[in-house]
Parts: sequence; C-alpha cells; structure tokens
Amino acid sequence: MSRISEDQVKHVANLARLVVTDEEAEMFTKQLDDIITYAEQLNELDTEGVEPTTHVLDLKNVMRKDEPKEWIKKEDALKNAPDQQDGQFKVPSILE
Repeated sequence: MSRISEDQVKHVANLARLVVTDEEAEMFTKQLDDIITYAEQLNELDTEGVEPTTHVLDLKNVMRKDEPKEWIKKEDALKNAPDQQDGQFKVPSILE
C-alpha cells in the first residue's frame, strides 16, 4: 500500500506551480513512497538512553571574538576617493 497518492503528488506540484503529467505523477508517487519507506527504517532503531543532540558532529565556533579595534580616520578613508562631497564618498546617481 502506498503512503502517498498521485492526487497528493499533483496537489503538491500545483502548490509549487509545477505542471506534471500523469506519468510523472505516477513516477514521483513511487519515488516518494520509496523515500518514506527508507526514512521509516529509523523508527526501528533503539534510541533509548541516547541524549538528543543539535548536530551529529561536534562543531566548534571558529570565529574570532568580536573586539573593538582602532578604525581608520575619516580623512584617511576619503583620501583615495575619486570624488567626495561634504565628508562623504560621492558616487554617480543610479536613479533615472
């Protein structure tokens, strides 16, 4: 017995704004049923006493600490600007 019907496949395809033929719906029904069957094998595992985890790998944060540093002065930043006005970078207008 299939856990998913062709009507359900067509409904989801419609929600995703996809056009599927009857042959494609039949193929996707079979494929999705195989995926569900495979995923249901996880229910057979004995998980008693296994602590829940947020990730299967022990990941560490490799980012540096966010510490304040001395930043360049405004005048130094504008020194190499091709065009500036009122202490700001001046760029070409992109609005029409």
